[in-house]
Amino acid sequence: MAKIQLEWTALAQIIPELSENLSRTQQVAEKKALIYQFRNQLIGQQLNTDIHNSDFAKTEYGKPYLSAYPNFHFNHSHSQQHYVLASSQKIAHLGVDIEDLTRKVRFESLALHAFHPEELTKWEQESQDPAYWFKVWTTKEAVLKASGLGIRLDLKELNTQCMADQNGGMCTHPKLGVFAYQNIQLPHVMLTVAWQSEQSCKGFNFPQIELKQYA
Repeated sequence: MAKIQLEWTALAQIIPELSENLSRTQQVAEKKALIYQFRNQLIGQQLNTDIHNSDFAKTEYGKPYLSAYPNFHFNHSHSQQHYVLASSQKIAHLGVDIEDLTRKVRFESLALHAFHPEELTKWEQESQDPAYWFKVWTTKEAVLKASGLGIRLDLKELNTQCMADQNGGMCTHPKLGVFAYQNIQLPHVMLTVAWQSEQSCKGFNFPQIELKQYA
């Protein structure tokens, strides 16, 4: 069975309190550098080798990959407070997104801007439940990242088919193909991983998803 490994942690575990003497731009750069360093550490542990930023190449649309390890596939994401790395040895097109459930969001405004009409209707039927909003939002981000197109597709065009009472599903788009996804709600966090799938009369099989937290 194919496996997807998810490794997540609070950013406070990998980013120390930054010096107040640094400018905002310097703080952002330092934060990015530490996140990449942690990503490289996690990947290096899996591949049993040292991984450096110079080892990464990018696709036409900017998605990073390791050219020396064509059978190792990954994607990562971070919110204001958390980080996650998704990886697999067998599933090539992976995407992951993580959001803090405590994040202050202009829910209605962003829903009107980014949700497919069917998603918007379902959200309103759920009395504008924030957890469902985060489920839809992270699914959109994860699917678009898995496809490699990122934000080059209008978010409103993608109907994730998310259901409030389910934590996974499948969606399709003519420009993207078929993708499956798994939603994982953790304390204070909504995490979604997506991967390219196939549609058939037999439905689809979820890979084994292994979740590991770094304390």
